[in-house]
Amino acid sequence: MGGVVVDGGAGGVKAPDGGWGWAVLAGCFVITGFSYAFPKAVSVFFKELIREFGVGYSDTAWISSILLAMLYGTGPLCSVLVNRFGCRPVMMVGGLFASLGMILASFSTSIIHIYLSTGVITGLGLALNFQPSLIMLNRYFSEKRPLANGLSAAGSPVALCCLSPLGQVLQYQYGWRGGFLILGGLLLNCCVCGALMRPLVGPKTPKAKDLELGKDGEKEALEGAEKPKAKLLDFSVFRDRGFVIYTVAASIMVLGLFVPPVFVVSYAKELGTEDTKSALLLTILGFIDIFARPTCGIIAGLKWVRPRCVYLFSFAMIFNGTTDMIGSQAKDYTSLVVYCVFFGISYGMVGALQFEVLMAVVGTEKFSSAIGLVLLMEAIAVLVGPPGAGRLLDATKNYQYVFLLAGVEVVLSALVLAISNCLFIRKKPLTPAGEVENTTATSDSKTEALSKTPPGPDEEEKGEKEEQEKETKKEEVEQLEEEKGETDPATETAIEEPRPESITVDSQEVERFLKEPQQNGGVATSPETCL
Repeated sequence: MGGVVVDGGAGGVKAPDGGWGWAVLAGCFVITGFSYAFPKAVSVFFKELIREFGVGYSDTAWISSILLAMLYGTGPLCSVLVNRFGCRPVMMVGGLFASLGMILASFSTSIIHIYLSTGVITGLGLALNFQPSLIMLNRYFSEKRPLANGLSAAGSPVALCCLSPLGQVLQYQYGWRGGFLILGGLLLNCCVCGALMRPLVGPKTPKAKDLELGKDGEKEALEGAEKPKAKLLDFSVFRDRGFVIYTVAASIMVLGLFVPPVFVVSYAKELGTEDTKSALLLTILGFIDIFARPTCGIIAGLKWVRPRCVYLFSFAMIFNGTTDMIGSQAKDYTSLVVYCVFFGISYGMVGALQFEVLMAVVGTEKFSSAIGLVLLMEAIAVLVGPPGAGRLLDATKNYQYVFLLAGVEVVLSALVLAISNCLFIRKKPLTPAGEVENTTATSDSKTEALSKTPPGPDEEEKGEKEEQEKETKKEEVEQLEEEKGETDPATETAIEEPRPESITVDSQEVERFLKEPQQNGGVATSPETCL
């Protein structure tokens, strides 16, 4: 966990770090926006639902809770489907589910129907889009992956700034039923984003070309013998200490991370601020968040920062938790504005780094299973965190304790991550340049020693046979000279030239060959490799 896993891409294909990857990044940007912003955007319609069905605010709040629970809790199911069918078909089916849920909700006659349609069906559809999009982003980017994660994570605040005003306009113009129907059509764009997730295909090897030319039966038999069955859900990630530490720290973090955005507006109203000014706090937070995530992605991609991205993530969580604890002492609207600015920066840093660190810990091959298991653990914390903070508020009637508790939980998760990483994760020492020169010198001496070693018994027998052949050839040539009276100079040189007994390979040439850059997904051909 102290370092970064170097990935070769899916199926041994190196990540292109560009090209079609930018289209994949655009799709991830939209999917991340829908997944995180949609549960908050639906809350715009809660007042109309309360009037329509005669329920309380706590009943309507379950819609967003079920949405988030489905988004996080169905992680293992998404991992199984991705490992079985691939990312593109799973995302396109998920887009249909997300749209279908909102369309069915527009015909609901009770709040339970909305729980099942918007909460369960739409939540499942968004989950089937969110997780595969992150997996594809990890496969298409390696060197530029921190920047790609930061840009895709910026989709959440951008979508929140767009969907919330859109929901208010739709409610005013068409009512909640027409608004749900239009939002259902808008979610069909998830299918378009899923179509962008083109799987990476490696270059065809000579063996694969021979299989194409061969019979179909032989081709299927050989392919079945070469490809082992992939695990639908790889639980071996729990053997990795880095993954276990990350999962525990992320679960503690989620307990308090999402609490301040839920209660900051109510906190401002408690201090006597107008409703419009109170709602403006979330806009300020989201606007700062838009720029914080890409900026943090650029910083995390620096050469001297990326191997230590775990500690940067820990710093971001400490920054976020400390901001919550200081913000709990706010006494007026101006101090809350300052709090939202710093919270937006720290919140954006955490959002940009949380999946980048997981990718660095487990690598590409196990990421599809690892993210599903992590999201399942976080789903429990998501369901416990905000309701627990609400109960604390009901008991104390003081928002300061809510923000203090959230800050302590986030700081505790940072300490668990950083301290456990230092104590339990061993880093591989880097070999200095002097040792590399020594190893090359010793390899050269070894090759020279091997070339100078005395011949064994087999080589002696071969040498005797060659000498006998030379003698017989010389006798035949002498007989021809007696007959013709002339000797051919070419035959003499051919006879006198000894055959090389061994071939030595220069280690410097081998190192120079290995350092030559290769094209993505390609195989370099050279005489040294064609043995």
